[in-house]
Amino acid sequence: MAGKSIKFIDKLAHRRAMRRWARAARNAGETPLDELRGTRSAARLLRSHLDRLIHRADERLALPAIGSTSFPRPHNADWSWRPELWRGPLATKGLSSVQTKSMLGDEATLFHDCALSELTLRQLRNQREEDLAPYGLRMDVFKFDGSFLSLVIDLPEDAVRGMRKTHLVGMNAIVEMEKPLEIFGRLNIRHGPNTEQIVRELPLHQKDVTVEFDLAYSKLNEKRVERAWIDLIFEGPQMNQVTLRDLTFSRRPRAAL
Repeated sequence: MAGKSIKFIDKLAHRRAMRRWARAARNAGETPLDELRGTRSAARLLRSHLDRLIHRADERLALPAIGSTSFPRPHNADWSWRPELWRGPLATKGLSSVQTKSMLGDEATLFHDCALSELTLRQLRNQREEDLAPYGLRMDVFKFDGSFLSLVIDLPEDAVRGMRKTHLVGMNAIVEMEKPLEIFGRLNIRHGPNTEQIVRELPLHQKDVTVEFDLAYSKLNEKRVERAWIDLIFEGPQMNQVTLRDLTFSRRPRAAL
C-alpha cells in the first residue's frame, strides 16, 4: 500500500508541476520582467535535465541495443569480435581537424600525412531497422593534401591467442559513401621482430562487405605471435563522406589444403 501511495503522490506532483509550467508559459507575455527572469532560469535548468533524460532514453530504447555483439559468424569460428566504437557510446563522440595518430576510443587510430587536416571523425547512433551494430563511425574528408589515410583497429589479445597458419581471419563491414572510392584492408601480425602483412581490397559493390585473410600463404611464426591490427586504407578520399555502419571480425580454421 505504501508503494501505491508514493506513486499516487508522484503522479499528483507531476500534474501540479505540468499545470504550473503551462500557466507560466501562457502568462509569459504579461509576467513582470523580474519574475520572468527567474522563471526563465528555472525553465532552462529544467530543460537541460529533460534534454539529457530524453537523449539517454532515446539511446537505450532505440534499436539495436547498446552493447550488442550480435552479428553473423562462420559456423566454425573460434573467435569473433565487434570493436567498442561500434558496440557502445564513447566518452568522446567525435574529433575535428583530426591530427595523425589521433584516437577515437581505445582501439581506433587515424593516420595521415596531411599538412593541414580537414578531416572529422564522429561516432553516430545507428537506428535503421537493418542495423545490428548499435553505433557507426562517420568520417568527413574535405580538402586532402596528403598521400595516405588509414584507420587502424587494434585487435584484442584473444584474436592472436592460439593463432595458426591454418586460420582464416574474416572482416565484415557495412560501408556507405557519398561517391565511389577504393578501400583496402591490411591485416598486420607481429611475430618476434617481423610483421606479416596481408592486403585485400574491399568489394564495395556489395551491401555487406566481406573479406578473408588467409594465413596459409604467410610466413607466420606461430610460436612468436604478439599482436595484430587492421589498417583500413582509403584511396582518393577527398571531398567525401564515408560511414562505417558496422565492422566485425572473426577467425576460423580453414579446410585442409
